[in-house]
Formats: sequence, C-alpha cells, structure tokens
Amino acid sequence: MIALRPLADADAPAIRRVYSGATITFLARPAMTSQEAEDYVVRVREWAAADPVEQYILGVDVAGDLVGVVKLGRRPDGHGRVSYVLREDCWGQSYATKAVKELVVFAFTTAGLDSLGAKHHPDNPASGRVLAKVGFTRLGIQRGMIEYHLAARP
Repeated sequence: MIALRPLADADAPAIRRVYSGATITFLARPAMTSQEAEDYVVRVREWAAADPVEQYILGVDVAGDLVGVVKLGRRPDGHGRVSYVLREDCWGQSYATKAVKELVVFAFTTAGLDSLGAKHHPDNPASGRVLAKVGFTRLGIQRGMIEYHLAARP
C-alpha cells in the first residue's frame, strides 16, 4: 500500500537515501549530505505550515518505508507544477505512478488547482511514461526538458 504523507524529522536519513545514487542523475544536483537532508526536512515542514501553502512536498510511503517524495508547487493563477523522485531500488514497481495519481487528486481537490504542468529530462523516458499513465499530455521540448500538461476535469 502506498500513501502520501507529510515529512517528519525522523525522515532525514530516508530523504538522504532518496537523493543519492542513480536517482540524482537527472536532477542536476549532487547527492544530499546528512546535514542537507536534515535542513530539507525542516524547510519542508516550514513550507507546510505556511498560509497559504505555495509548495507541498509529501513523502511517498510504502508499508512504513519512505521511498520518495512528490512535490506540488502552486501559483496564484490556479496552475501547479508536479515533480517526483523515488529511490532507485523502488523503480519499476508503479510507486511513482500511484504517488503522482494521488498527488493529482490532491491538486485538483484539496489544493483547488485548475491545471498542472510537469517536465522530465529527455534521457529519462520512464518519467515520461509515469506522466502519460496519469493522464498528462506531452507538449514538446522547452529549455532541454520535455514538458507536459494536465487540466482539471469539469
């Protein structure tokens, strides 16, 4: 069973593991240090407490194991941006697809957004397959990334 949940202070080691190894290949960043992971969790918890929330970052939990994060940035115009990252040992198990589906429902209901965008690196076709399975439409390449769009259903 997969669940999206807020991050807790105790998640810092799991976050560090998520942001390491092959997972960071397309993220344009180095692996997180322990201190960076702790700081990240603190920032995410502060963002979650903001009013209004401009960026939601939720842990992807599989049977008590934090295996990734999904992110939803929101703009005042009703548009949001979706991103996600999973530990490499969890790839190919449909966790990303299930997590993004849950995030989309959250975006269009709880967050009240009208449309969503997402992007992925051209050398990461698996990420594109996740977006397509969830219902995103491929728009094309912008600034070297493949862009996608999804509108709320009336």
